[in-house]
Amino acid sequence: MGVLKRFEQRLEGLVNGTFAKVFKSEVQPVEIAGALQRECDNNATIWNRDRTVVPNDFIVELSAPDFERLSPYSGQLGDELSGMVRDYAKQQRYTFMGTIKVHLEKADDLDTGLYRVRSRTLAASESQDPQAQQRPAAPRPGGSGPVTHGAGYPSPPSGLPPMPAAPPPGGGRPAPRTGGPGPAAGPASGGQTRRWIEINGTRHQISRPTLVLGRSTEADVRIDDPGVSRRHCEIRVGTPATIQDLGSTNGIVVDGQHTTRATLRDGSRIVVGSTTIVYRQAEG
Repeated sequence: MGVLKRFEQRLEGLVNGTFAKVFKSEVQPVEIAGALQRECDNNATIWNRDRTVVPNDFIVELSAPDFERLSPYSGQLGDELSGMVRDYAKQQRYTFMGTIKVHLEKADDLDTGLYRVRSRTLAASESQDPQAQQRPAAPRPGGSGPVTHGAGYPSPPSGLPPMPAAPPPGGGRPAPRTGGPGPAAGPASGGQTRRWIEINGTRHQISRPTLVLGRSTEADVRIDDPGVSRRHCEIRVGTPATIQDLGSTNGIVVDGQHTTRATLRDGSRIVVGSTTIVYRQAEG
């Protein structure tokens, strides 16, 4: 069973349905959990052959409406998210410098349903020290994407909107731009880009211009998950590759963001229902 699925089950099992209202909010706890996983992957630092260190102190910035919905449960939700990060780190063989903490904060520049994740690595002594929260840490070289911000709790760059978006076809919630910094990967001169997806350890090659994912036997890749629609979404090969929701019931989450269309890069994580899909591409 996947880490995200176990996380969902733990939330559902809490006494008296504490999180019943939370799951009706625009930002879903499982979306935040997926973003924290991504934050660990993006900020992993290899110390030696046997040790890869990831951030252990996280801030999740929420819009004012989402913060109001989630803040009454911030203690329990923070504990559950910390446990999810710990489980994921164990699965990936990551290590931490100190205690894992997840904090919720309100960000007035975010619209409902949008959020940012920031992180840093704190040693055990610093994580116990309240003043450590106010001491800036050096950001990781190379910066980070438009939504999640890497180690050191850097603020969003001046003038950069937290989540540029365009209205999706047919209305509905705006589709945030996803993906990391830098140009999208494309075929090298004289080479060819191989693309595939990984689902529960199984690799599925993408050998056609479009690849439909869904629960139907007519889908190109069938996903046996009750939360997945018959024709849930479609990956389109291009420079860059993209994914498009096909009017599914539960939508898609790409790199921690609920969206209807997104650009894919190597390592992008797509969540449909309770299934996580990893998009891969490589030259040659």
